[in-house]
Amino acid sequence: MEKRLQVIFLLIFLFFPLFSQTPSVVEHIRIPLWAELDAYPELLQDSEIEAESYSIKKIREVAPFLISGMVYGWDFVYTPSDAARNVEEYFELTEKKVSDKELIGIKYSSPWIQDNRLNCWCEYTRTPMQIQNYNLWASIQNPTIQGQGFGSISLGFDGIVEATKDAVKKAVREHYRGQIKNKPKEITGSVLIRKQPLLGIDAGKYTIKLDFFLECGTILYYTVF
Repeated sequence: MEKRLQVIFLLIFLFFPLFSQTPSVVEHIRIPLWAELDAYPELLQDSEIEAESYSIKKIREVAPFLISGMVYGWDFVYTPSDAARNVEEYFELTEKKVSDKELIGIKYSSPWIQDNRLNCWCEYTRTPMQIQNYNLWASIQNPTIQGQGFGSISLGFDGIVEATKDAVKKAVREHYRGQIKNKPKEITGSVLIRKQPLLGIDAGKYTIKLDFFLECGTILYYTVF
């Protein structure tokens, strides 16, 4: 009982109070994140509080990554596989803004523990300039694409990043397959997450479903076979 009270006080101290949710996701981002307590058995053996503290740390690492994808977007470079040319598939995803003092404004609220998971809501209110940026993405004739990606649970929250990159790659690949007849050498562009990410576990792997705006960049073709 005493340990459980310590956990409750720890969560109250580490998380900010719940902020009112505005009706528009354009103005106010609110996404649920969770960490499997069972993913860190070595910490559970020592202290339940230490395990939950570690889970909180991991949530604080992945939240800025996903919210950055919703506020600023990501750039990508994609090379389709081409067996005839002995070219392997290549995909690289980079954040448009890796570090931003404004994203320190992410709030972590309403923590709860259920089924060996530490859950919480991650909230962020866009600045007027960031709202303008979202509306610009939405107003231009940018196509919308969707993808579902998977990542290894053994990687911890790096597995969520892996699943995110996989989702973007699949969404980009499927879109351009319908647009380009001959496989190109390289495709570049940018994506912005336009809806709440859906994160879960499927068949023993992290899975994430994402919906994007796509900003087309350059397409380089092979000049000589």
